[in-house]
Amino acid sequence: MTRRKFQLHDGKKGAALAVRVTPRASKTKIAEVLEDGTVKVHLAAPPVDDEANQELLKFMANVLGVPRTRLDIVAGATGRDKLIAVLDMDADTAHKRILAYLE
Repeated sequence: MTRRKFQLHDGKKGAALAVRVTPRASKTKIAEVLEDGTVKVHLAAPPVDDEANQELLKFMANVLGVPRTRLDIVAGATGRDKLIAVLDMDADTAHKRILAYLE
């Protein structure tokens, strides 16, 4: 029996954004950035059939200036508190782009 040789490698790299969503808002927008860095987002979409998650990813891709394919909800897909991975962008750049969007 031959043994498989495993090699360690780096995974995908990027930033992680903590987001708290409020669905069924009158307008999709960033409401505020909390002291702990959590981004509060109001979404016009209802939390039905993944509509709110898809709108959130599309909106955040626009805010961050990246293709939608670079974003993924890695935790909290069914709750209000989510963790979004942003590939190929460091946390400082993501934070600056969010603040620039708010101005």
